[in-house]
Amino acid sequence: MLIALLATVALAAPPATRTSPTTDDYGGTKVTDDYRWLETLEKDSPEVKTWTDAQMQNLRSTLDPLRCRDMLTTELTPLMQITSWSVPIIRGPGYFYAQRDGRMNQPAIYVRNGGANLGGAKVIDMNVIDPSGLTSIDWWMPSWQGSKFAYGSSKAGDEMSVLKVMRTDTKEHFPDEIPGKVSFGGWNNWGDAFIYSKLTDPKDPYSRVVSYHKLGEPVDKDPVLMKQTNPSEVPFGQLMSEDRWMVLGMSRGWTENDLWVGKFDELKKGKDTKIAIAVGRGAQFSPVEIVDDTLYMTTTLGSPNVRLVAVDIKNPAESNWKTIIAEQKDAVMSQVDFGKDEIVVVWQKDAHDTVSTYKYDGKPVAEIPVPGVGSVTVACDRKHTEMFFSFASYNSPRTIYRCDIFWKPYKPAIWATPELDVKMNDVEVTQIRAKSKDGTEIPAFVVMKKGTKMDGNNPAVLYGYGGFDVSLTPEFIPTIVPFVQRGGIYVVANLRGGGEFGDAWHKAGMLQNKQNVFDDLYAVAEKLTTDKYTSAAHLAVMGGSNGGLLTATAVTQRPELWTAAISAVPLCDMLRYQDFLLAKYWVPEYGASSDANAFKWLNAYSPYQNAKKGTKYPAVLFTAGENDSRVHPLHARKMAALLQANTGSDSAAEPILLYIDRDAGHGAGKPLEARVREAVDQWSFLMWQTGACN
Repeated sequence: MLIALLATVALAAPPATRTSPTTDDYGGTKVTDDYRWLETLEKDSPEVKTWTDAQMQNLRSTLDPLRCRDMLTTELTPLMQITSWSVPIIRGPGYFYAQRDGRMNQPAIYVRNGGANLGGAKVIDMNVIDPSGLTSIDWWMPSWQGSKFAYGSSKAGDEMSVLKVMRTDTKEHFPDEIPGKVSFGGWNNWGDAFIYSKLTDPKDPYSRVVSYHKLGEPVDKDPVLMKQTNPSEVPFGQLMSEDRWMVLGMSRGWTENDLWVGKFDELKKGKDTKIAIAVGRGAQFSPVEIVDDTLYMTTTLGSPNVRLVAVDIKNPAESNWKTIIAEQKDAVMSQVDFGKDEIVVVWQKDAHDTVSTYKYDGKPVAEIPVPGVGSVTVACDRKHTEMFFSFASYNSPRTIYRCDIFWKPYKPAIWATPELDVKMNDVEVTQIRAKSKDGTEIPAFVVMKKGTKMDGNNPAVLYGYGGFDVSLTPEFIPTIVPFVQRGGIYVVANLRGGGEFGDAWHKAGMLQNKQNVFDDLYAVAEKLTTDKYTSAAHLAVMGGSNGGLLTATAVTQRPELWTAAISAVPLCDMLRYQDFLLAKYWVPEYGASSDANAFKWLNAYSPYQNAKKGTKYPAVLFTAGENDSRVHPLHARKMAALLQANTGSDSAAEPILLYIDRDAGHGAGKPLEARVREAVDQWSFLMWQTGACN
């Protein structure tokens, strides 16, 4: 759309894609796939690489001449160089945190001695180790004394974390190195051993084990404490601050898990003496802390908005559990952390956060003031009254606050805040509500300049996710600033399938209920047009991963609602998704086509099976990472080819485009230059299509 905004450069037509029909039989229903050959990675198929080269050339010839591209590069670069920090954690005398400054491709890890903003010494900086910016730190954790530092790093977005350990002061690395997409489960109190989980076979995403490692011992001799035996069940282990006890668990999707507790000294020797806390109960059980012989955990059992319970480990029967902090009917308990003498709880109410404190027996103490409607992350520990939290909103960049919970009333003080060159005080954040097809009320955040005229002509972008219990609470998104400053409206929908309103809200958007998520999105879109925030000619939809499935489905089910869509790292072929990479993990969320009942609902909405020849589809930009270890790039490739062949729209005005990032995975760990380039591509496309590029 809006071809006049293109410079006078001839647009290349999308490359022709050969068809090679393959037919599968799903219990008597035959489904033909014309582009099965695009399921191969480039490294295994010269033909796929050549085809992708042609798609990338088509993309560049379309996006590079756009008039707003230079403006976006100029404005987005400093916005994406804003300094950012993680919430500090205290270990020994040190305050550890991640910080990304200016032109840094990756955050570096720092330590400060003392809580004041005194400046910090670098612990590790991947920008020095790998100047290309392609190596990222996926996770990190100092020992309790702060003298040792464990971290996991991976390259080019493949998320195949390799665990390494170093001394904090000398930066000397220990010879112990553990590959295999490692996750960390906590240090022992002495700082000479830890719990971790890994893949025993990096090529098998369902080979995860939980193990114990003592520094200096052979890794191949590490005892296995729990082992994965089912693709959709994932083991985990965690050492608590009192390392007499550790917890072991087995997750099944994002709604339930089993939980055990055991004596660390016995379990690490291979003795199976774990004590069952909750097994086969069909709910979530998340360990928070162990104090003496009492386990504190949050659970959705009988409380979809989550409660905190105490379990006497020596008498763990469910009938003996004690509710410490009850669930609230109008708010979700989204985070719990133990400070010295007080429990800090983040409550998520109407999709934004508040913070309250309680005594260990559950008696309410007070509310910690936060700056406004936004998102909060807290960090504290049982040795200190000092706590830290972050706050961010759509018009307020992430700021770190320090608060001493000993002193009442609480007086949070800024610990670190970025400098922002652009003014955001003329940008307002409001909430609207739309009624979905079944009458359910769906909230959405609206970000726009104050005084925006409601005449139906405003460029607008609607973002959604709707899955895996993920909550979309307000955050600062630097890439939306140029769009909003030019009169664009950015909208974030809190769809079912997310976690904004508890376990029931999540379950209402998964498995056979997945269509609710799509209907929720359409209701918000229709609300925006009915109330004249925008119109279909100016409204785009965007999302990534599960949100990429959302937007691809929105394009095939309701193409008339949108002028454009971005479907980033998406799932599109929902009949075959579970056969690639680690996607069997997601069967509890979506179902699998091998099940007759699940086939019916998957086939009904799967974007790849529901694109119709001759339909006037909006412009679509599909993106994928060649190194993605989660969502295979086959989905974006096949869907782009199918829509290019089927669309009845003008391919110059409303093109179907594909971008494959050959140095990236699912999105994490990208260097600054790649992130800026990606943002410029996506927002020049969106601003062109919605009419903001003028």
